[in-house]
Amino acid sequence: MSRLLDEYGLDVWIWYPALDADYGDPATVEFALREWSEVFRRLPRIDAVFVPGGDPGHTPPKLLMALLEKQARSLRRYHPKAQMWVSPQGFSAAWMEEFLEILRSEPEWLTGVVFGPQVRINLPELRARVPARYPIRRYPDITHTRQCQYPVPDWDLAYALTQAREVINPRPRAQARIFRLYQDYAIGFITYSEGANDDVNKIVWTRLGWDPNADVVDILRDYSRYFLGERYADDFAQGLLALEENWQGPLATHAGVETTLARFRGLERSASPRELLNWRFQQALYRAYYDAYLRQRLLQETALDAAARERLGQARRAGSLSAMDAAERLLDGAVLDPPARSLRARVFELGEALYQSIRMQLSVERYQAIAVGRGASLDTIDLPLNNRLWLKSRFAEIRRVPDEEGRLRAIDEILHWEDPGPGGFYDDLGNPARQPHLVRGPGFERDPMFRESALTGFALQEGFLAWRTSWWHHAESLWDAPLRMHYKDLDPAARYRLRVVYAGDSVKPRIRLTAGEGIEIHPLIERPVPFRPLEFDIPAEATRGGELVLTWQREPGLGGNGRGCQVAEVWLLKR
Repeated sequence: MSRLLDEYGLDVWIWYPALDADYGDPATVEFALREWSEVFRRLPRIDAVFVPGGDPGHTPPKLLMALLEKQARSLRRYHPKAQMWVSPQGFSAAWMEEFLEILRSEPEWLTGVVFGPQVRINLPELRARVPARYPIRRYPDITHTRQCQYPVPDWDLAYALTQAREVINPRPRAQARIFRLYQDYAIGFITYSEGANDDVNKIVWTRLGWDPNADVVDILRDYSRYFLGERYADDFAQGLLALEENWQGPLATHAGVETTLARFRGLERSASPRELLNWRFQQALYRAYYDAYLRQRLLQETALDAAARERLGQARRAGSLSAMDAAERLLDGAVLDPPARSLRARVFELGEALYQSIRMQLSVERYQAIAVGRGASLDTIDLPLNNRLWLKSRFAEIRRVPDEEGRLRAIDEILHWEDPGPGGFYDDLGNPARQPHLVRGPGFERDPMFRESALTGFALQEGFLAWRTSWWHHAESLWDAPLRMHYKDLDPAARYRLRVVYAGDSVKPRIRLTAGEGIEIHPLIERPVPFRPLEFDIPAEATRGGELVLTWQREPGLGGNGRGCQVAEVWLLKR
């Protein structure tokens, strides 16, 4: 690869994480110097080496920078003009300060700093604090959709569940916004990609790198014209924009998803056999069919969930066991009589076509994808989209209750789970349509990394399907930023109690809750696992003015991915 790039006159960068156990051990350092030196020696051309401080990596800056100083000398023995770059990814607050202190001494061997995922301060602040002699290069994540540097804002739970992090993800307008918002703080970029799923995003960034003022639609027309043909220039470009729009807003009410499919079906019908073998065409078709099939499933399963609850509501008249049996039969309709089978079949045909054309691995079992969450969206296409598994699990528990009144009380708990009672309030914080008291902040347009904004996050780890769907997603803030809720028009003479579920995908960091101007509701605590509701009294002084501000924060100063301040459900109960 180094030789080929050299023949084309292109720069050769190496992403080279420092992964040995302990660079405080001289023997480890010597081993790393020999190992890296052999790589440097064998490659005919190296223009730059980029070493991430984390993701992956785990070395304190003092030891890391000492190692890289030695590695830079070794590198330049074989490639005298080669550059050494480093990123502060995954650093804790203490490590970040240590890193910046080292930079203030302006080491000569270092060329520049890279801004990538998991950098705990934003790019404008990093630029302000890094000495001017060091350029900053961006390393934008264009490949992931959630739990990433630039997540899809307010992504529908059905998409997040089934399409996951590495789905085919054309986001042309979003990528252009990200590019332009921060372009003045860096000298350029090398995009972070995991493969072919982000092909459109790569082209958008590359074209904007040449001309930051290029029109996004024109970029997509050129893309379509070059890779598919002149007659596709506008129609395919508009289709790519439509795929991005499919992800905006609640899927259940997004009738535009069917319009997008109709557009691509029209292109599909008029395409030649040769054009149908084009993998870029196949990718767009795959997403269009997948999105439409997913929406049909979501509509069906939402209706079945509502019908099942209606049957449960008849339990006192029909009997608890009969009501649960009837509700379970309704819920099982999603499996026994699924909708839109032809759409599903076409998704699988396109998955096979993509494997044949570019060996795209959309399934672990069929195509040996590395993991289900790593782009294997065929393996998750039929995951339940409602509370079916949670309800069936609860039914099994309730059937073991020996007396009818006990079973009816348990059914009532299911039916009234979200009920905050008279004068109370309920927020499903992972659902953008049901979080009226969440303080959302600037939002994606001004804050696409969500450093100052509330973010919809997802807790789709092992065992999650047995939970309520309201625990599959949550609101969260990143790093040391607060997550806030604001209640108005409360009864100033009343007393209130808070019920909260701390579900999330990052449960190790402890979490603290305060009200108003620092009134502690609870100190830093560990979240209970398995998740369950917790309750806390709200002091009268916190609501005396008829308003209440709740503020959550995770343990300050931690490194890693920044997640941990995550709240799924909140009830404010009037006592």
